[in-house]
Amino acid sequence: MTDRAVRQLLPGTDIVGESIVWDVERHCLFWVDIVGRAIRRCDPTGGTQQRWAVDEFPTSIGLRADGGAIVGLTRRVALWDFKGAFETLAVPEPDFVANRLNEGRVAPDGSFWVGTMQSNLTETGAPKDIDTKAGRYYRVDASGNTTLLSDDLYGITNGMVWLPGGSFVTADTVDNAIYIYDVSPDMRSISNRRSFCHAFPRGLPDGACMDAEGAVWTCRVVGGACITRTLPDGTLDRVIELPCSWPTSCTFGGPGLATLFITSARFTMTSDHLAANPQEGGLFAIRPGIAGVPENRFG
Repeated sequence: MTDRAVRQLLPGTDIVGESIVWDVERHCLFWVDIVGRAIRRCDPTGGTQQRWAVDEFPTSIGLRADGGAIVGLTRRVALWDFKGAFETLAVPEPDFVANRLNEGRVAPDGSFWVGTMQSNLTETGAPKDIDTKAGRYYRVDASGNTTLLSDDLYGITNGMVWLPGGSFVTADTVDNAIYIYDVSPDMRSISNRRSFCHAFPRGLPDGACMDAEGAVWTCRVVGGACITRTLPDGTLDRVIELPCSWPTSCTFGGPGLATLFITSARFTMTSDHLAANPQEGGLFAIRPGIAGVPENRFG
């Protein structure tokens, strides 16, 4: 069944909702609110919700093969069992104290790939300008061994997808650019960065996911108010309008992975704008007529 109407599932409470994933075993969504310092869970069918407060900025979350989660925090990657403390697995950039982690996702080989950036947040979560490209991509394996994937620098690492042919697609939000890489056979390095598609004129690229046909869905943050579908050859196939101006992350889930779930943000928005647009920072869903693929699991 296809339902092209966008539905709002949860009110606009996330300051920066990000890194949404569907757990096919628990039949629920997990995501983070970076600035709200929270990890969130929602069963979209029954409506059950859970919220865990976090002392640090949680920047990404992935699912583990043993049933737990792997979480990107401000500067460290940690294991977590949906209760108790975070167990540090790796600190990708121990010497780059001005940087923080950003996007992170479990790769097809079961490792966790995570991107960094010069921090755009103060300790209180207020916005802070970034003035340099300091972000890189790292691979973290189940033993915590950390490998630099490429020397390429990023303003804001975002939108991580592995295409069926093995290529890696990712975005630099600052440059409004989506790139594609060749991936080494052992998945320990990426090379030959080039443009994946033409720059889209609305907003900037943020979180992304892939559907069962190998197409890439990309949230257009910073006023883009839409999500795009790009075919594996880089052709823009579809633009879906959204009721939020800062969509941030997306994943396919629900029965048959037929529903596209989308997080959003209200970061830096004025009180007048939020009063007139209370949906900002909400969770949204649409059935686009195309199914997704299950999330990879760490380890």
